[in-house]
Amino acid sequence: MVDHFPWLTALIAIPAIAALFVPVIPDQNGKTLRWYALAVGFLVFALTVWAFWQHYDFATPGLQMTERYAWIPQLGLNWSVAVDGLSMPLIVLTGFINTLAIFAAWNVTHKPRLFYGLMLLLYSAQIGVFAAQDMLLFFTLWELELVPVYLLISIWGGPNRAYAATKFILYTALGSIFILVMGLAMAFSGDVVSFDMATLAQKHYSLAFEIVGYIAFLIAFGVKLPIFPFHTWLPDAHGEASAPVSMVLAGVLLKMGGYGLIRMNVEMFPNAHVYLAPALAVLGVVNIVYGALTAFSQGNLKRCLACSSISHMGFVLIGISALTEVGFSGAVLQMLSHGLIAAALFFLAGVTYERTHTLLIDKMGGIAKVMPIAFALFTVGTMASLALPGMSGFVSELTIFLGVASSPVYSAPFKIIITLLAAVGLILTPVYLLSMLRRVFYGESSMSEQAIAPLMDANSREVFIAACLIAPIIAIGFYPKLATQTYDATTVAVASQLQEPITLMAQVKGNTAIAHGLDNHSTALLGGYRPLVSSAATTPIIPR
Repeated sequence: MVDHFPWLTALIAIPAIAALFVPVIPDQNGKTLRWYALAVGFLVFALTVWAFWQHYDFATPGLQMTERYAWIPQLGLNWSVAVDGLSMPLIVLTGFINTLAIFAAWNVTHKPRLFYGLMLLLYSAQIGVFAAQDMLLFFTLWELELVPVYLLISIWGGPNRAYAATKFILYTALGSIFILVMGLAMAFSGDVVSFDMATLAQKHYSLAFEIVGYIAFLIAFGVKLPIFPFHTWLPDAHGEASAPVSMVLAGVLLKMGGYGLIRMNVEMFPNAHVYLAPALAVLGVVNIVYGALTAFSQGNLKRCLACSSISHMGFVLIGISALTEVGFSGAVLQMLSHGLIAAALFFLAGVTYERTHTLLIDKMGGIAKVMPIAFALFTVGTMASLALPGMSGFVSELTIFLGVASSPVYSAPFKIIITLLAAVGLILTPVYLLSMLRRVFYGESSMSEQAIAPLMDANSREVFIAACLIAPIIAIGFYPKLATQTYDATTVAVASQLQEPITLMAQVKGNTAIAHGLDNHSTALLGGYRPLVSSAATTPIIPR
């Protein structure tokens, strides 16, 4: 039980309960339904902001607003929800993106009851994933959010929607199995059986168990992030999904992968994270470069943006692998920044599609003269995506570079290689994004002048949605503290938890690993590390 109003439970329950009333709302053409869904979405977002403003303490690193109820005692399943600096800003982002996505779906006329009901159910599940503090509850909500996405793609998607939706559900559902298996293994290890995440994080696991668990979670969350080679579902899903669904998919669902990596991999398996962090940095570089190169070859506008998302999420991996406060801060800021930028770009891609009825870049050229407002908004979104100074993307990526460069954990050659390869992505990103922008709005078009002339520019509703997404991008770019103050205390605490594992890992003399009984093979894998302390040292030197 709780001694305060159950705000988090209410935020999760309101959209789900509202979805149950959708079938009985009197409506003939969808107008009442869309206003109803928008009102519910805005209400939940407003309550989210108000509840956190009134009851959340930015200076406290631990869990707050905790609510715990016995749900299904026979299965050991508790309704346990809480927030900290990692989950709180992502819940705010969830409410913001989902509300705007519902507003963006204003023209949905095909099965509107089912569409808006699924959007509200998805809204509820997403908040639940970020708030859940029970492993079984987390897994249940993680699985629940897959169903609405599958249906939203398979019913309202493009010509290949069935293939894209099936691929999405197969990849993500198979990845989710690793969450369940490792959750059960962690719960039943030791003398205490518990699914409470805080309890699981306090248990002592062997290094071998941590490494196996880390890899299992990395696969599960790597599918959602996505990490190469588990990424192939994303371009297909974005290429076929409608614009509102793509907004939620890119703006929120991908962030669940990054959230899971920090919440599970880093906080629950700190020794394995320190051990495998160099591999995570390498995977991040692969994501950045591979995603950027793949974007060059895409002739479909949304597939190009999807590959760009793969590249940008690679920076999240590098930030997490930095093992520093600055690196973790940059990773969280990159998730928030990319959520806003990706949602804006996919929304504007949908605006363009509604006019031209095509997503093929070569068939869109020459529309800037009849759609100047859409072109201006798309240009701003593109500049944000390529990390133009003054935009949130610049701040987040710069922070990640600083996190890696200032890390006392890695050797200088390792840091130089990671930084240079990641910088390749920064060079490639403007090339393919500006090329895409030029081809879409000023390139040669297969459409005739008579076909282009009647195209309508972005209307007031569309300008409002785009402006709502662009405003925080610019605001964070000029004053990053707007975002960073919400999670700084938590990222400092997460980095502090790694000090002891880092010190133990660094206490290596010859081929003998002192900490955790590492074998010679383990020691050899520490080649990316520069020892922080001598074999006799006992105090970590990472700055607080």
